[in-house]
Amino acid sequence: MARNNRDDDLLMEEDELTAAFLGDEDVPADNQTSGAPEATNEEWDEEEALPGQLAVDVYETKEKLVVKARTAGVNKSDLDVSISDNTLSIRGTLSAGNEEDVENYFVQECYWGEFSRSIALPVSVKEDEIEAQLKDGVLTISFAKVKQDTVKKIQIL
Repeated sequence: MARNNRDDDLLMEEDELTAAFLGDEDVPADNQTSGAPEATNEEWDEEEALPGQLAVDVYETKEKLVVKARTAGVNKSDLDVSISDNTLSIRGTLSAGNEEDVENYFVQECYWGEFSRSIALPVSVKEDEIEAQLKDGVLTISFAKVKQDTVKKIQIL
């Protein structure tokens, strides 16, 4: 295969790429990378039944453990936050609003629908001392940390 310029050097044909990773002897005779047929647009258009996963930041200060999540566009009433056995669960629904008049999307990158996230908290917290605030599209949950002595003296009998 002849290449005309430097940019072409960065591009590989599918069979070259497959051979580079698998080796020539491992490439199927019909140059397909797998026995599975290629996905069609119809397969990609199907809606997933799984909820989206909420992105979070988890950090600690001297006294608190803090979890922050971007929840822009979510109403307080559409959020469910709970804790059990040192695991925080956040669930909610992000509504796209009224889309009855939409005939065709040209680009659809925003996630709309149900989302959830469960996080095993990295430090022990006081489950009865939790503050949750939704402000400017950011959910902030602060936990009072359980103070743990770094060294515990054990008396020998």
